[in-house]
Amino acid sequence: MQRSLSLCAAALLALTACGGPQTRADTSADLDAANVARLDAAIAGDWRTPENAARDGARHPRETLRFFGVRPGQTVIEITPGSGAWYSEILAPYLRGSGRYVAALVDPAAVPAGRGRDYQQAQHDGLQARFARDPAHFDQARIVTYDPAAPRLGPSGSADVVLTFRNVHNWRSSGQAEGMFKAFFEVLRPGGVLGVVEHRVAADVPADDRSGYVGQAQVIALAQAAGFRVDGSSEINANPRDTRDHPNGVWTLPPTNRHEPGDAARYAAIGESDRMTLRFVKP
Repeated sequence: MQRSLSLCAAALLALTACGGPQTRADTSADLDAANVARLDAAIAGDWRTPENAARDGARHPRETLRFFGVRPGQTVIEITPGSGAWYSEILAPYLRGSGRYVAALVDPAAVPAGRGRDYQQAQHDGLQARFARDPAHFDQARIVTYDPAAPRLGPSGSADVVLTFRNVHNWRSSGQAEGMFKAFFEVLRPGGVLGVVEHRVAADVPADDRSGYVGQAQVIALAQAAGFRVDGSSEINANPRDTRDHPNGVWTLPPTNRHEPGDAARYAAIGESDRMTLRFVKP
């Protein structure tokens, strides 16, 4: 089975290099003019924090959400957006009044007492406070919590889209990746979309790797093992300047910038990490 998954992943990577699935998925997932205008208005919204908006050039929210086909009328679950609310500030207003935005966070009570629980509580409280400060844009946003050891994100078949941004490396290192992808499959309706953006390295990495990077074929294999069909891959969030060999992994690069002060210009010139952007469909 693992050999079969690897062969399928390799085939997708080869086709992507030729523009095959990327072109097909871009076309099939694209939005009509009215929804593009609504998305553009959400991205340009003055409610977004300046620090978040400043990252648009590196994270390409317009192109990414169009590639995933996110549109009004859908129920969209974003996995662990955190207190920074980067995509929440776009998605919740975009879907407000027509659709539903759900932020799925780790239940602090499901984490052993200590720093881990404190961190998850801070993420929950920070996002809740962000929504409460601006009811004009976030009054319809919903927060749900899940146990990472047995994740359940909502009733079976209740979501149209599940989105995860730069989370897979954490789940792999904690032994939770398989369970999370199964939970995505369970909560999505047939035909529903899983959109994944993740730090990308050229080759596979061990599960206990601490660089923050993951092999693209590894992510594809996780999704296929959970039952998903690959629907396309895009280079929207690629960064060829990223050499992916930094002393503190992805956290060496912006926006974390975990490096010596004298190296600031060097890493600013690289920018944020090279990232895969993958679209999967539940058959």
